[in-house]
Amino acid sequence: MTPDSLGTTGSSLGLLPTVLALSLYTVVTSITPGPNNMMVLASGVNFGVRPTLPHILGTSSGFAAMIVIVGIGLGTVFELYPLLNTVLRWVGAAYLVYLASKFARSDAPDGPDSVKGKPLGFLGAAAFQWVNPKAWVMALGAVAAYLPAHPSLGSVAAIALLMAVINAPCVGIWAAFGVGLRRFLTRPAQLRAFNLTMATLLVISLYPIIIK
Repeated sequence: MTPDSLGTTGSSLGLLPTVLALSLYTVVTSITPGPNNMMVLASGVNFGVRPTLPHILGTSSGFAAMIVIVGIGLGTVFELYPLLNTVLRWVGAAYLVYLASKFARSDAPDGPDSVKGKPLGFLGAAAFQWVNPKAWVMALGAVAAYLPAHPSLGSVAAIALLMAVINAPCVGIWAAFGVGLRRFLTRPAQLRAFNLTMATLLVISLYPIIIK
């Protein structure tokens, strides 16, 4: 990663503050509550950390792909065609409602060999980033703040890789928290109440989309 790759000039010493700032931005935006973290938390409660790993890796990989696509010019497309923003917001809202309905009706598997349910997979989690409002805010913010006006593909890829590497453990913490929380959800009724609560929180997360 070079100084120019993050939109800085001067010696490599000038790169460090930019990398640190981008890293802090990624930690704060990745670890704070949002649709991804709520879904991973619920997956940790219902399935455990290991079965949730594809979900976590899909989230980070899909987000990295979004950074690359936005960085090489998709953000300009949204500026030229504002209607795309509206379409994307409402498609994302519809998908979040669908996921919330699945949470509300879900039960945890009875054991490791149960087939009553399964966590979101790698591809599903990666695809979800494209309709996740928080992911778009993170991607557009990072590209605007940490890349020059006309970045090279290498510079965009460098930022995408750095953010993905930081994002994965931040999201994974929520799965681990879910496993710990599961110890207190020992009855089926308690677990159903938790899943209903997570479904409600997903719907509430639509508020910024609706009022925008």
